[in-house]
Amino acid sequence: MQSEIHFFQRKPRDGKNYSLEQIFADLRERIKKDYSVKTIICPFVSSGVLRRFANIVHGCFNQGKVNHITGDVNYINLFMKKNRTILTMLDCGILLRTEGLKRWLLVNIWFKMPVARSAYVTAISKYTKKHLLEVTNCPEEKIKVIYVPISEDFKRVERPFNQQKPRILQIGGAHNKNLIGLIEAVKNIDCKLSIIGSINEQNKNLLEKYNIDYENKIGISSEQVIEEYILCDLLFFVSTFEGFGMPILEANAVGRAVITGNNSSMPEVAGNAALLCNANNYSEIEEGINKLIHDESFRNKLIENGFENVKRFNADSIANQYKEIYNQILNKN
Repeated sequence: MQSEIHFFQRKPRDGKNYSLEQIFADLRERIKKDYSVKTIICPFVSSGVLRRFANIVHGCFNQGKVNHITGDVNYINLFMKKNRTILTMLDCGILLRTEGLKRWLLVNIWFKMPVARSAYVTAISKYTKKHLLEVTNCPEEKIKVIYVPISEDFKRVERPFNQQKPRILQIGGAHNKNLIGLIEAVKNIDCKLSIIGSINEQNKNLLEKYNIDYENKIGISSEQVIEEYILCDLLFFVSTFEGFGMPILEANAVGRAVITGNNSSMPEVAGNAALLCNANNYSEIEEGINKLIHDESFRNKLIENGFENVKRFNADSIANQYKEIYNQILNKN
């Protein structure tokens, strides 16, 4: 009889799909010949004390031989068997936006306690591991870095670069995605923006003020997202903070130039396959975008480096890293 691996996932908000869920769906497919796998979705959206407590109780009554909490509901392992539990940590970014009592509660309930109640912790980047060690003071050897795999759906597609009016793709509309930095950087550049995600009123007003040509798409399918990568000339991903930065790899895989931030996890993910710049320096971002547009040799070099870079994030290799941890738990219990 195969050993049970139970994957615990958050309940999506508003019925939306998340890349996190897709990642672990792929992992389950790759390991199901070796284990009996089951997905346990939290009954409630992670909001409010009562809903979260109900998620904790639900997790306690749905344990397997190995319990893998796949992120964003760290707290549900409170009543789980510690020696059977793995916790995947995405980032500690929420702590950068909070202070006082709320921050203290988050540090203890969202980070320290879940880490203490896990046999192993995986972090999706070295940056996340470093930040997590600072927050929890747990032993360094307890946290293993396992990167996020690039989906095989993203494939190389050749397309001539439109130097006269390049199409710039922006993934995400949250504050950390730095859409304002993109808008300020391209106000003097003839281009078209393709923005995936919600745009707040401040940024809409700026787009209109600078008369920037743009398209905005919300809630599109995975297939449509891939098509946006194919249609674009370059990817803008100069975030103020990222726990990983999957769009960098997605653009690498398709064969598009990338400009990204020189902070948090982005240099780690990009390697030598992107132009790095300061997310808070709009003139530096503008200079970088112009370099990608006008320096064909430099742009092509980054694109070629990108095809090599994605090899570091092979899905089979990453699945094997998880299997090593699962086997360590199974052999001890």
